[in-house]
Amino acid sequence: MSYPESAPARRPAVVLLATAVLLVMAVAALAYTFVDLAVLGRTVDAFRSAAGDTSASPQQIDEVTTLLRLSAVLTAVVAAFSAVLLAGLALGLLAGRRGVRVATWVVCGLGLLAGCCSVAVLVGERAAPLRLGDGERATAELLGLLADAYPSWWIPVNAGLSVGQGLGYLVVATLLALPAANAWFGRRRPSAPTVPSAPPGFPPTPYQPQPPYPPR
Repeated sequence: MSYPESAPARRPAVVLLATAVLLVMAVAALAYTFVDLAVLGRTVDAFRSAAGDTSASPQQIDEVTTLLRLSAVLTAVVAAFSAVLLAGLALGLLAGRRGVRVATWVVCGLGLLAGCCSVAVLVGERAAPLRLGDGERATAELLGLLADAYPSWWIPVNAGLSVGQGLGYLVVATLLALPAANAWFGRRRPSAPTVPSAPPGFPPTPYQPQPPYPPR
């Protein structure tokens, strides 16, 4: 008689590597969340100090300051959500769920697009600063101070993270498309063990209930 194989198949190295890359990206996104909120107060103070030398009114300075705060908080929320999402995808890949692999491909495509757009925005801001009309001169001056209000390392770090994010998504999507990953995600899961059948030529043994023990 034979018994079904119950031991799970060993995870291939490409799946483990893709999971590791996702976890590293999740940790980086979580760290970015805390750093973004940590530098917000110093950035606002530096912006207000520099804005006092412009022709903008206090109301205009407050409006741009509010925009700066909202932008930083929104970025932190998106980064925190990305960290949770990437960690969940990594756990799903370790469990061998086929639907999670498809979802990971979708997230990788969207993440790669977002990374390219972030790099394009950073490069565009440096290459072609925003130009407004003469009637909006004060607003143009305030918006021009935003980049200088952040620490000097902030923009290079953001650019590096955007590039690293895009490369990470590309690596994960490629690893999950390799033959070893296809074979592992396409394998049949072990079924529940069944009662072994009797050898040929022997009738099945019926179940016989045991009589109760006689009272003492």
